[in-house]
Amino acid sequence: MTTVRVLRRALHGLTVAASIIFAGCARTPGDGVEIHFWALGAEGENVQQLLPEFERRNPGIHVRLHAIPWTAAHEKLLTAYAGNSMPDVFQLGNTWIPEFLILHAIEPLDTLVAQSTVVRSDAYFAGIWETNTHEGRLFGVPWYVDTRVLFYRTDIVERAGFSRPPRTWAEWDSLCRRIVESGGPDEHFAMLLPTTEWAPPVILGLQTGSGLLKDQGCYGDFSGPQFQKAFTFYTDFFRRKYAPVGQTKVINLYQSFAEGYFAMYITGPWNIGEFRRRMPPELQDKWMTAPLPGPEEGKPGASLAGGSSLAIASSSRSKDAAWRLVEFLSEPAQQLVFYRLTGDLPARREPWSDTTFTNNPYARAFYTQLNTVMAPPKIPQWEQIAMKVQDYAEIASRETMSPRDALSALDRDVNVILEKRRWMMHAH
Repeated sequence: MTTVRVLRRALHGLTVAASIIFAGCARTPGDGVEIHFWALGAEGENVQQLLPEFERRNPGIHVRLHAIPWTAAHEKLLTAYAGNSMPDVFQLGNTWIPEFLILHAIEPLDTLVAQSTVVRSDAYFAGIWETNTHEGRLFGVPWYVDTRVLFYRTDIVERAGFSRPPRTWAEWDSLCRRIVESGGPDEHFAMLLPTTEWAPPVILGLQTGSGLLKDQGCYGDFSGPQFQKAFTFYTDFFRRKYAPVGQTKVINLYQSFAEGYFAMYITGPWNIGEFRRRMPPELQDKWMTAPLPGPEEGKPGASLAGGSSLAIASSSRSKDAAWRLVEFLSEPAQQLVFYRLTGDLPARREPWSDTTFTNNPYARAFYTQLNTVMAPPKIPQWEQIAMKVQDYAEIASRETMSPRDALSALDRDVNVILEKRRWMMHAH
């Protein structure tokens, strides 16, 4: 039985629901073309403001926008696939692409890109573009990007004797030690590393060159030497008391940062606006962003390639019109407008030369970091695996299991998750 047939059978129970939910989604008769566009979360709420200009430029094409909450998006897309009611164009988190690729639900875009004067691979950050490819073919166009950098208190770092943020793991460790030692009577830490987030240990693993999985993504490789090095460095933050275990005393992230309970935090672009709004006026010039430190001198530290892409359904009957919409939303000018509406960082390089970014000191670290981003394994099971990484990171941070034992257990759990993948790969 092929992969597609297996997944179709698993989704068959959703078909009846899909036929009810999407009964109203048929195209209206007339001379024009109506395309359905699904956008998620805040993007779905804000992209509507760009669509009148698209329709003005493309007479005869009408876009029917469906704004869908992120929490419901994955299930709704699978339900639409099962009921043969996929939208023409849709926003897809770039870690979802492998799953919809296996379903043959998304259209390859290489031919369209080759003919396009707007969408060109060299206009995008290479690591972000790569998240949309599979075996050399393109299946999505990056719409906006995110990654994680180091947010830090400049005054606390300077008091610890550092004139700039750390660039290597060794400097990072030294800075953390000095912050903790030079603190004063109140409890405080150098870092906040919430164990409810899987990204930090995975980022460190990517920095050491770990593939996270091995044998064509069929087995876990977390107990391999590269990830083990990264995981030991990660758990040392807790063992050396550089970071608090758990978040019991961090009721308000921004207040704790302002009070100096911690001095550094790995987070994404959404927090630029939050820190600007929530930090007290007297501390607005006491925080900054920096690219993540790397394991070695002179080698930038990698971070995660995140964000969302625009995909076209393989079942769409209006692929030409759908591609026009993808091209329009990919224009540098539209990416800049979209950033001003949402705060989502542009996937293309050109908008970053606008004063909107050049005059924003907090954005510079993100531009630098986006040149050294990497994607986790491009397999449908990644999100399940990421949750297991998170579970064992918390166990190890509490020192109820050694890093080595935690990673061995993690590999065992990951291998169970990947059992079906191994069977399918063998079947082919």
